[in-house]
Amino acid sequence: MLDLQLGAMMAQAQAAGMPDLCDLPVQAARGLYRQILASADVAPADVGVSEFRDQLGDSPVHLRVYTPHGATAALPVVVYWHGGGYALGDLDGYDAVCRQLCHDTGVIVASAAYRLAPEHPFPAAPEDAWAALNWVAEHAHRFGGDASRLAVAGDSAGAVLATVAAIRARDARGPAIAYQALMYPAAAGGHDGDFPSREAHAAGPTLTLRTVASFNELYFGAAAKAADYRGAPLLAPSLAGLPPALLQLAAHDPLRDEAMAYGQALLAAGSAVSIVEYHGLAHGFVSMGGGVAAARLAQLQLAAALRQALP
Repeated sequence: MLDLQLGAMMAQAQAAGMPDLCDLPVQAARGLYRQILASADVAPADVGVSEFRDQLGDSPVHLRVYTPHGATAALPVVVYWHGGGYALGDLDGYDAVCRQLCHDTGVIVASAAYRLAPEHPFPAAPEDAWAALNWVAEHAHRFGGDASRLAVAGDSAGAVLATVAAIRARDARGPAIAYQALMYPAAAGGHDGDFPSREAHAAGPTLTLRTVASFNELYFGAAAKAADYRGAPLLAPSLAGLPPALLQLAAHDPLRDEAMAYGQALLAAGSAVSIVEYHGLAHGFVSMGGGVAAARLAQLQLAAALRQALP
């Protein structure tokens, strides 16, 4: 059963005639997505904010760094990548989410931008994510961060970027990552599999299978079926030796089953992972903490896991 608060929100959106994101041009969809994020978000928490820009190889680095007030020593750092199907989303749209995560955890949150499709198709996003992680590891001292206590986190597409960065860091023997927090990742990257949730929740309520297919086409194009873990971490040759993880799932999500399959694959590879499914919630709940009590609970659980992992 869908959470009652979430159900009321979706009924209101339907009554207002809100279109599916895939039925809009990309620029219009980006604007609507920002409105959706703001509609049920928490009020912006009072934390310090600074921005950093740089260039590493072909990747631009743009970070918005959130710091708790009153810090007297170097703090752990969580690098966060936003969702949006690799085509939508930006630092502004996730500002309240990252402010709240900083406030709830008491650690630094570095929200990392990445180039969006279709202007910058795969593999621009994972390359930008890797550049951002390495920049933070080298420059965390500039904003009061302790790079020896580093975690990665993200939702949806951003969760894929976070876990792909962790896989790449394992293979490159650094940066050292203590934890990964992943919310409803699109772990199969458009590949077929035994994922009944795709059809069971094809109509949403918050993410439709049509929009998933549209995002995959914008992002992957002709590379959609390439067996490249940077777009489909479920296809990684090995998931052994990865940092401990929290995997948060939504029951009313077409991506639910592939995200669960990723969690099970992590467990099978001997990687420690806690899998939590929210039975009343849908895709995108990280930005619903201001209007859906269960989503706020999920935010608090995310923060508690990160606090424990980054003492």
